Amino acid sequence: MAETTRTRSARETELLERAKRRLPGGVLGTARYAADAAFIVKRGTGSKIYDVSGREYIDYVLASGPLILGHAHPAVVAAVREQIEGGSTYYMVNEPIIQLAEEICRAMPCAEQVRFTSTGSEATFFALRVARTFRKRDKILKFEGGYHGAHDYGMMSSAPRSPKAFPAPVPDSSGIPHSIEAEVLIAPYNDLGTVEGIIAAHADELAAVIVEPFQRLVPPQPGFLQGLREITRRHGVLLVFDEVVTGFRLAYGGAQEYYGVVPDLAAIGKIVGGGFPLAAVCGAEELMRPFDPQYDGTGDFISQSGTLNGNPIAAVAGLATLAELRKPGAYDTIHGTGKRLMAGLTELAQKAGLPAQVVGEPVVFDLLFTDEPVVDYRSLQKADGARGKAFTTELIKRGVVKNSQKMYVSLVHSAEDVATTLQACEDALKALPKMKASA
Repeated sequence: MAETTRTRSARETELLERAKRRLPGGVLGTARYAADAAFIVKRGTGSKIYDVSGREYIDYVLASGPLILGHAHPAVVAAVREQIEGGSTYYMVNEPIIQLAEEICRAMPCAEQVRFTSTGSEATFFALRVARTFRKRDKILKFEGGYHGAHDYGMMSSAPRSPKAFPAPVPDSSGIPHSIEAEVLIAPYNDLGTVEGIIAAHADELAAVIVEPFQRLVPPQPGFLQGLREITRRHGVLLVFDEVVTGFRLAYGGAQEYYGVVPDLAAIGKIVGGGFPLAAVCGAEELMRPFDPQYDGTGDFISQSGTLNGNPIAAVAGLATLAELRKPGAYDTIHGTGKRLMAGLTELAQKAGLPAQVVGEPVVFDLLFTDEPVVDYRSLQKADGARGKAFTTELIKRGVVKNSQKMYVSLVHSAEDVATTLQACEDALKALPKMKASA
C-alpha cells in the first residue's frame, strides 16, 4: 500500500460518529463493516479508493458493481465534463439517451425497445408490471435467495432467516403488505424439477418467472436456464432476466450472451450508467408498447415516469463505459484477472487447511467457508458466516476492501493488485484459525 500507516485519523473517527447520529446505523444500506474496520471514503482512482485518513485500499466493491472501468476513468470523466457544461438533466428526450438505447438494443439479444429508470429496483418492478399487463395475470415466481431490488415483490424470500416449504414466500422486510404474499411463488434455484411442478400447478395464474441468471454468487447448473426457458415458453409464462448485475459484465450481451439463453424481458443497471443512477427495462416492441403514452386510457397503458429517467449525464457515462468494453480484449482481460484471483484464493484456502471454496464466475465471486456444494440459497447459507465476516474485516485491515459476500473485478485491476490481494488474503486466512467455528 502507498501510505506508511493504517491508523485511523481523529477526523475520520469524528465523521464515523457523525454518521451514526444522522444515518440509521451509520450506513447507507444493509451492509456494515466491523467497527475496527469501518472507514469513510474520500476519493477513488482506478482500482483504488482512499479514506479520510489517507489509507489506500484495492477496491473490489466498485460501488457495488457499476465501476467496471474503475474509479474516475478518463473517458467517463471527459464525457461527463463535456455534457454537464450543457446542463445536468432535462426530463425530456435527448441525444445521448437515444444513443444509449440504440446500443443496448444492439447488445442485448432480447431488446428491441428500452424504458429507462433510475434504479435497478425500479427496472425489475416495471419489468414485472409489463409481464402482468401482457399476460393479464398477477402472480410471479421468483427464486429463493434471488435479489431483485427493494420493492415489495423483490423482497420476498430474498434472504429468509426461516425459509418456508416451497412455494410459500417469506417477506424480508417490515412494512410489506401481507396481501403481496399471495402473489409471489418461491422456487429453489437450480432445481428444474421443482420449478416445473410449481409452474405447471400455477400456470393459469402466473404472469412471469423472474430470475437472476447468475444468482448472487451461484452460477446456473448446466441446462438450468435452458430448461427454464423451455418450461416458461411451453406454459406461455414470460421469462424475465434480472441482469442488473450481469448486464455488460459477464459478456457484452450480458448473461443472455454468456449462457446462451434469451428471455422475454430483461432489467439492466449498474454498468449501463457508468457510475451514475441509471437502469432500464428492455424487451420486444410488442411487450414494451404499453409504455407509449398514446395507450393512455385503453386499459393497457403502463404509467411510468421519473424526474431523472433518461438523465444525459448518466447516458454519456454509460456510453463511454460501453465504448471501452467494446475494445478488443476487454472481456478477456477482466475474466483473466478474475480467474487468477479465483485460482489463487483456492490454493490459499487449501494451504490453510480450511473448509472453503471459491464460488462464482471470474467477474463476480467470493471465498465461502464451506466444503459442501453450493448450488442454491440454502446450500449457500451453510457457509460459515462468522468466518466470512472475519475474513472481510482482516482484508480491510490489510488494505483490500470487498463486500461481505462478493468481489467485483474491474478492467483496471492490475497484476500487481492481484499479487497484493493474494498476499493480503494469505495473511487474513492465517488469522482465522484463532476463531471458533460458528455453530
